[in-house]
Amino acid sequence: MKNFLLLPNVRTREESLFLQSCLIGKEKYSDSESEKGERIMPKTKFQNIVFTAIMVFCMVFCMTVYTIALKFGGLSYQVFGLAIREMWVEYVVVYLLIFFVITKTAQKLAFRIVTPGVDKTIFIILSIQCFTVCLIVPCITLFATFFHNGFTADWFPQWIQLAATCFPAALCLQVFFVGPFVRLVFRTLFNKS
Repeated sequence: MKNFLLLPNVRTREESLFLQSCLIGKEKYSDSESEKGERIMPKTKFQNIVFTAIMVFCMVFCMTVYTIALKFGGLSYQVFGLAIREMWVEYVVVYLLIFFVITKTAQKLAFRIVTPGVDKTIFIILSIQCFTVCLIVPCITLFATFFHNGFTADWFPQWIQLAATCFPAALCLQVFFVGPFVRLVFRTLFNKS
């Protein structure tokens, strides 16, 4: 466990720490290039909690706005207010799922495709984001189907329709908008630490 720099294709101390944290399974990400103002990801448990809370808030809010706008047939200021009022149960459920189950599973699946210390960090982050969306969308849409519609006879088609409607939006939001925005916010908050 101590000589990770001796592994092939591990060139820097940051890559070694990243690989070590991934193999041991401790913190989410350990690559910190804060001196250059580049990517910074959670290194401690507290940072992990804050990062997850911000990411889940942004994603749940955006997806709640999206589903309410679909239901109303368009986006209006009223939709934003309704989203803030209605998102909190889903926020708690998604946070718990992400923090305790989905992240580790998404990492395991992503590390079948990418290799920490070998592949670029952005590819590792993107693969983890994609697997996270693939895992969380079916779970939260199933929960939302039962939570908002109750246990009806046609719950299965409702769930599949909601999942199919939400998946492309969630993937695009995570990869192109919310993910980069939350990393920027996190980098701003923890750049000096």
